[in-house]
Amino acid sequence: MASRIEGKKVAILAADGFEESELFEPLKALKDAGATVEIVSTKPGSIEANVHREKGRTIPVDRTLDQARAEDYDALMIPGGVFSPDALRVEPKATDFARAFIKAGKPVGAICHGPWILINAGVVEGRTMTGFKAIQKDLQNAGAEVKDQEVVVDDGLVTSRSPADLPAFCPKLIEEIAEGIQRRADPNRPAGKDLPIAM
Repeated sequence: MASRIEGKKVAILAADGFEESELFEPLKALKDAGATVEIVSTKPGSIEANVHREKGRTIPVDRTLDQARAEDYDALMIPGGVFSPDALRVEPKATDFARAFIKAGKPVGAICHGPWILINAGVVEGRTMTGFKAIQKDLQNAGAEVKDQEVVVDDGLVTSRSPADLPAFCPKLIEEIAEGIQRRADPNRPAGKDLPIAM
């Protein structure tokens, strides 16, 4: 039986240039499972998807990063595409927002290039993860153990590689949200911090 997450509130962190299916498919799956979902971005109004390199659909932003607080949500989901994660990983409010979920032990899902934001938030060291093939070395360099498989779950952190993995990613994310906070913050784990972009 599929997990149900009524009463759970999930933030989707995205900016212009997110991969269309990697936002809209998890959004539908989360809502179908009973969650309330809000789109969080750097600016008010709406943000526009890419379908590979073509312009895609737009979606309204519910809260800006100035308005959103991680403590008001039960989980975070970060879609991929190149442009959205690339913009957000150098935005301190975005990395602070993502870091707060990891540090609180809340479920986090990131797909494709989405883990870039977690790298810059300084929270991937020692975690088992995956991501788009082109960023797997970035994850390794940041201290993650990388597995090249459709979905990897590590203590509430759910990662996948591409839109082809969405059928595995969405139910696993919902399952982790249904289970809730499964761990306490590790006092021995170093506090995440923004990392410089390698040029």
